[in-house]
Amino acid sequence: MPTEILMPALSPTMEEGTLAKWLVKEGDEVSSGDLLAEIETDKATMEFEAVDEGVIGKILVAEGSEGVKVNTPIAMLLAEGESADDIGAAPAPAAAPEAAEASEAAAPAAAPAPAPAAPVSGDGTRIFASPLARRIAAQKGLDLKQITGSGPHGRIVKADVEAAEAKPAATTAAPAAAAAPAAPAAAAAPAGPTADMVARMYEGREYEEIKLDGMRKTIAARLSEAKQTIPHFYLRRDIKLDALLKFRGQLNKQLEARGVKLSVNDFIIKAVANALQQVPACNAVWAGDRVLQLKPSDVAVAVAIEGGLFTPVLKDADMKSLSALSAEMKDLAKRARDRKLAPSEYQGGTFAISNLGMFGIDNFDAIVNPPHAGILAVGTGVKKPVVGDDGELTVATVMSVTMSVDHRVIDGALGAELLKAIVENLENPLTMLA
Repeated sequence: MPTEILMPALSPTMEEGTLAKWLVKEGDEVSSGDLLAEIETDKATMEFEAVDEGVIGKILVAEGSEGVKVNTPIAMLLAEGESADDIGAAPAPAAAPEAAEASEAAAPAAAPAPAPAAPVSGDGTRIFASPLARRIAAQKGLDLKQITGSGPHGRIVKADVEAAEAKPAATTAAPAAAAAPAAPAAAAAPAGPTADMVARMYEGREYEEIKLDGMRKTIAARLSEAKQTIPHFYLRRDIKLDALLKFRGQLNKQLEARGVKLSVNDFIIKAVANALQQVPACNAVWAGDRVLQLKPSDVAVAVAIEGGLFTPVLKDADMKSLSALSAEMKDLAKRARDRKLAPSEYQGGTFAISNLGMFGIDNFDAIVNPPHAGILAVGTGVKKPVVGDDGELTVATVMSVTMSVDHRVIDGALGAELLKAIVENLENPLTMLA
């Protein structure tokens, strides 16, 4: 029988996507590895390859269709000896309520009745029959469960139905089970104003309605869930950057001939990666019913792009030089802005960095991105009066950071130890090269 080609899950967190473009058409022969379509996820547009060989018998989901759920049939693949007549009534993706209403309103008043749905046998197994065979069976009052198919893979075809004698379908009414008393409905937590409520609030005011794309929907859902379900706590420190800025200037002069220019952010990545090795209990993620403590330091770094953000992961960051981290970060950031990252490049990691200092932000609190155990929010470096080691008042470049922590993974004292290690690494940058 024809094989359903399903909407693929192109990342572990993908639940739905947009079928951006078909690269094949009905009647095309395909082999394993051939490109079938371009699928747009919340993060990137990716190519979808065929797993089996055959002929594209029917395309079920049109180009440009949004919100196609993972594992929804999007096309039918015919094997050798099969034809389009062998394709049963394909289950269409569930339409949104407003789309269903519009479709119903647009339907002609006397629309012909659809072909009967594919029946199932007594054990719940679907019975495969061609649409024509099902219509003839319905007209003659035949029970398809009583007919043996002679088509490919036992599919019931027209000849099987025409040769069969009419037999009434056996119906056995199951005794109605006593309904258990319904439990009182729990009061749902208010989810905020609905779209209609908001529209009414601003009725008469000029505005532009901006449609949410997949990335913005995912950001909204994941961060709302994170803020509601992760027990956050926050640790704050000021970091004196003068030694780091001086050391960075010296290194950049030496690296200029190689075209390398280190940023403060490169040092922050290295400081966090080393700190996760110094306090290994913090190099962990929440896994539902357990904690996974990782050996390497895989550090995620937030990159702002149009309409959202990516958090590409620098793997084994503790093992890499500052120049290697700098080059890798530049490459990941560029491809993130072009939406060319593979899922393996922005998934994983145990800890994240979000640096808004480059935008002039003094300090802020970031939201932990699950399953990470924490995130470091980095502010800008500003000159401030400070008391020096000799007790005298002096001026220093100070950067404020806030570490948001998942209390399920890291307790307060342990989090303080990690932040202390990050601060010491940044205030003594030479030690990061040891």
